[in-house]
Amino acid sequence: MSLVDRARNIITRPAAEWPVIAMEPATPASLYTGYIIPLAAIAPVCSFIATAVFSHLLVLAAVAAIVGYILELVIVFVVALIAGALAPNFAGTNDGTSALKWIAYGLTPRWVAGFAALIPIVGALIVLVASLYSLYVLYLGAVPMMRVPQDKAVTYSLVLLAIVIVLYILVFVILGAITAAVMISTAAATGALTH
Repeated sequence: MSLVDRARNIITRPAAEWPVIAMEPATPASLYTGYIIPLAAIAPVCSFIATAVFSHLLVLAAVAAIVGYILELVIVFVVALIAGALAPNFAGTNDGTSALKWIAYGLTPRWVAGFAALIPIVGALIVLVASLYSLYVLYLGAVPMMRVPQDKAVTYSLVLLAIVIVLYILVFVILGAITAAVMISTAAATGALTH
């Protein structure tokens, strides 16, 4: 299935798409190269464009986009590892590839909404709504992907959500620190700090 078709299906009819995804063969490499890498790039690229156009801070925008993108790729892998490790605690199956498929396809609404980063302020609200929808999509995938019983799917998804929130807070802290460092070094290089 093409990337566009899969993204459309997981966004518009996730309950029907998860069993299809569960039956498809995949490897971590195929998931990253064919799905995760291109979709996770949407928000950083659009954020870079918006920052470059509206503030002209090219270096800052480039650094934030690159670091944010790399961290996003790492977080997907880490969350998938955690999801797999947690699954047996909720009577599910620890299958690394299924966990990576679950997380990658579950994040699709948020990644696609990354196009909204082109619109200052309103775009952030659109991404927030899409992120909340991603949580629902992930919940729907817990049973077919991780073999968690239906009665434990909500708890499993909520525990994973708490972990994801902590990871993203760490990402924002890291990005904030890097952004501050770039701004300070840019100001120092241009002499703005000496006046």
